[in-house]
Amino acid sequence: MKTIVITGTPGTGKSTLAALLCKTFHYTRIDVNNVIKQYHLSEGYDRRRKTKIIDTKKLNTVLQQIIQNSSTPLVIDSHLAHDLPKRYVDVCVVTTTDLGTLKKRLQKRRYSTKKITENLQAEIFHVCLEEAQKRGHKIMAVNTSNKQDLKKLFSFINHDR
Repeated sequence: MKTIVITGTPGTGKSTLAALLCKTFHYTRIDVNNVIKQYHLSEGYDRRRKTKIIDTKKLNTVLQQIIQNSSTPLVIDSHLAHDLPKRYVDVCVVTTTDLGTLKKRLQKRRYSTKKITENLQAEIFHVCLEEAQKRGHKIMAVNTSNKQDLKKLFSFINHDR
């Protein structure tokens, strides 16, 4: 497996899972936030939603170049990662977690009540999963609170290496 993308609602455990996969399988982690900074892909700030505005087409172009130029397997984690075309992705891992845990994580990050509600709704309606399905990705949904789900993912990746 050359490229694994990890997507999901903010706070569901994408970065933690990415770090664990990289440590276990010796993959290289691509932090999309760093890519956005390095390539100046932020096109402003949405004050109402308190988030950066990102042109996902430009981001995808940069990520595709990184994938094509990489000599090592990659893990790319971001709630935008599922926007990559499926031909560049071996498996799209969609992280989920229970709503109580998610709410606590977002509160710990000091998200506003409005932003917490928006992210909880995104989790309830499986927004990242739906978008990844529309992109045609090979998907593996993982509840990061469930050890059995994590074991299945690790077994799957180990088997397909």
